[in-house]
Amino acid sequence: MAICNDEHFGQDKFLLDPKEASLKELVLLLFFSDVQSRKFVNCPEENRLRDINQRWLIFISILVQKILLSCREPLAQIGHTVEYWLNLISNNGGPFKLLLNYLKGKVVRPDESSATFRSAVGHCDWRVELDKSIRPEEIKYNSSLSLMAAKLSYENKAFIETIVKDHWNMEFLGSYDYWNGYQERASTQALMFQDKKVDPTLIVVAFRGTNPFDADDWSTDVDLSWYDLKGIGKLHRGFLKALGLQENGWPKEIEQGGDHLYAYYEIRQMLRDILLKNEKAKFILSGHSLGGALAILFVGVLALHEEAWLLERLEGVYTFGQPRVGDGQFGEFMVEKLKRYEVRYMRHVYSNDIVPRLPYDDNLLLFKHFGPCIYFNSFYKGKVMQEEPNKNYFSLLLIVPKYLNALWELIRSFIIPFLHGQDYRESWFMRLLRLAGLIVPGIPEHILQDYDNSTRLGSLQLKDFQQELHQD
Repeated sequence: MAICNDEHFGQDKFLLDPKEASLKELVLLLFFSDVQSRKFVNCPEENRLRDINQRWLIFISILVQKILLSCREPLAQIGHTVEYWLNLISNNGGPFKLLLNYLKGKVVRPDESSATFRSAVGHCDWRVELDKSIRPEEIKYNSSLSLMAAKLSYENKAFIETIVKDHWNMEFLGSYDYWNGYQERASTQALMFQDKKVDPTLIVVAFRGTNPFDADDWSTDVDLSWYDLKGIGKLHRGFLKALGLQENGWPKEIEQGGDHLYAYYEIRQMLRDILLKNEKAKFILSGHSLGGALAILFVGVLALHEEAWLLERLEGVYTFGQPRVGDGQFGEFMVEKLKRYEVRYMRHVYSNDIVPRLPYDDNLLLFKHFGPCIYFNSFYKGKVMQEEPNKNYFSLLLIVPKYLNALWELIRSFIIPFLHGQDYRESWFMRLLRLAGLIVPGIPEHILQDYDNSTRLGSLQLKDFQQELHQD
């Protein structure tokens, strides 16, 4: 049932455009249920939202997006400045040595394209070595490798290649920038490498997640817009566009060329070419945050296109802090396909991470998770659940516990090296983010530091996951 040049695509949709939302339009939204008459809403005429709570959620989504978009340039500049100074300090051996080097006229200035330049994400968690205590035959190996790949995806190509080849002793296949139709720029990034130390050979594809200083990325996460794909369900507009959605839906094949190369089509072709050369090789998909959404959607489009040969070679999908991507119908579609092709789907959620609780899970606004959730609390105790606790984050009853948990995580950052070794020592930058968590709990929990700790220290057993899959 592959969708090719679907003339009906886009007829059932709910699209929000914050640029068109004036203050007057937002106020009218709250008082009148005919949302299709609002200039910033594009949906069928029969759509009415009679519940004020649903219109309030749209109001909040649009308001947050407008604030983010108004801060786009200053936020990007702040990000550039923060990363420059973080690298300037680290390249010179710390703030005191930087001062000495400045006085001597020997300051080592960072080069953004070099193999030593780290992103802000990389400065939160300095670890780049794989956990040698996890053997390749363990289920935790693929989870750990996927987490490290997702973390590495935030870095520049030279840094990624150096780590994959020189530290992991694996074959680097490439790091790519793809066209994002939602943001109208080449902002979808993914990396590929090959692990030949395992049998069968394993191809790893990792999608880059939300850039902490990119207002467009955050705006995508809080957007409530969706398209309905016939026979599949309703799916998040921003994530679809980032993966390569076309104007006429998801044609099985397109002509690629020029500057507009789309992630789904390019990565699918590379996997075809690589796997044809090795009949036993498997591949896995991974991603953190937005990257996790793209990883599981990639599988959904493969299933839509009936790519049985590729799906049979897919070992698993490993996501970390992944937002919701579609409605209940899409979830049912995916659960059936994952079972048919025996694809392992491990959706990791740490503590109060806010992003897996987005977009809002509401009966009309559609967004639902599917499959088992591998949940770790702030003591890194794992549990397999159908849904993470406090699924929409904003429960008033949990405000105090969330702040107490954020305080504990700040305290833990100072004592964890004494409990588990110096590999778990947190950077001063990460501790600053922990302090920010005392203002907005859930933001520091989204950082990969705790997801990395969860894969290394987590108590989850393989039998727990297998039992949950059997029940599901």
